[in-house]
Amino acid sequence: MAERTALRDAGTSGKADRAVVRDALGVGVAVGLSGFAFGVTSAGSGLTWVQTCALSLLVFTGASQFALVGALAAGGGPFTAAAGAFFLGVRNAFYGLRLSQLLALPRAVRPFAAQWVIDETAAVALAQPTRRGARIGFVVTGLSLYVLWNLTTLLGAVGAGAIGDTDAWGLDAAGPAVFLALLAPMLRTGTERAVAGLAGVPVLVAALAAPVVLWADGRRRGEGAER
Repeated sequence: MAERTALRDAGTSGKADRAVVRDALGVGVAVGLSGFAFGVTSAGSGLTWVQTCALSLLVFTGASQFALVGALAAGGGPFTAAAGAFFLGVRNAFYGLRLSQLLALPRAVRPFAAQWVIDETAAVALAQPTRRGARIGFVVTGLSLYVLWNLTTLLGAVGAGAIGDTDAWGLDAAGPAVFLALLAPMLRTGTERAVAGLAGVPVLVAALAAPVVLWADGRRRGEGAER
């Protein structure tokens, strides 16, 4: 009897863990793709691809990064732009206070985990009913988002010269897509999640298609130049 109970509890725990991983990966992928929009925007504001990638690697908080390059593009000085980005990122410190109690990570791990304390990881972790679920959600969201955000930032920064008018690509729609990604883990029913997912599909498909279109356009121009 005790053995059957243990197996049932293990199965329930495994199912819950898989659900957390699924939600965390959904957020990581959806938000990570918007790094392409940041890469294009940053390069368009005058930053080199190296500077753009350094921002994503070291700062890693989308709102502050967009605020910084937006201020630079508008003609603001570097100190003014950095100050605005800093104050916008202060909210992450409050997330950290709450997450430190919830996750209760070992002291040796906390400095590294601090890099991933952002809106998305906080949203996923705080949505979980258990500490185990919160830890899984935090790690999976942070890892998937960090990797994908930096990869798409590089892609956007390098391809900015070929993309042309960013407004024509509708990259400003990345914001609503991010909101839907944050909302998904909070939704309780399959229908609600399906609606949120379908609403964000066009934006995500466009983000995935952009690199392919850039490659095809570059190839077409190269063939035209040879002729």
